[in-house]
Amino acid sequence: MTLALYVPRASVVHRLPAGVKLLSLAVLAVVVFVLPTPAAAGAALLGTLAVGLVAARLPVAVLARQARAVLWWVVALLVVHALTTDLATGVSTVLRLLTLVLAAAVVTATTRVSAMVAVVERACAPLRLLGVRPERVGLVITMALRFIPVLVERADRIRAAQAARGGSPRGVRVLRTTVAPLLVQVLQLAHDVSEALDARGADDVPPPRRRHPLETQ
Repeated sequence: MTLALYVPRASVVHRLPAGVKLLSLAVLAVVVFVLPTPAAAGAALLGTLAVGLVAARLPVAVLARQARAVLWWVVALLVVHALTTDLATGVSTVLRLLTLVLAAAVVTATTRVSAMVAVVERACAPLRLLGVRPERVGLVITMALRFIPVLVERADRIRAAQAARGGSPRGVRVLRTTVAPLLVQVLQLAHDVSEALDARGADDVPPPRRRHPLETQ
């Protein structure tokens, strides 16, 4: 699934603190699972679209791109539920999935990555007592958000190269002609990034703070 990048707008949603938007996303996730009915899921989806398109003034293409990314998952879930449970359950599941995907897209499109990472680091601050470094957690999240578009771009390059050679693999051949080259590039990219982080001392443990002689008196 692709990730909605920040879309600058002068809207009330953009001006909300990142913590409020992330908390609202978590509350929405709880609500749509506590009320697992098609009516509740449909209302949540309509509310999400209203917030994204009206309140945040996001382009329709931003949310449509996210919906297309999970299209096959939606179809598969609907078919599986229609065969194993009932159609109403399938519709409710599909609506909940679309609601959460689009709500996450609204949050990422209206919030800068630095603001989200700052919220996560503040939330992880109490974990210092357990030896967890919030800055490292923030770095992991930043890299994950940054490299999702990079991986999508590299996958598009591989498909474009195959199309230029007159090939459009399908089925099992995709594993050999698309997934395998992409996996090799991902591993090489991870190796290069890890070497760069090591060279900059990203894994070094900060030295303990020395107390001033006057502080001990």
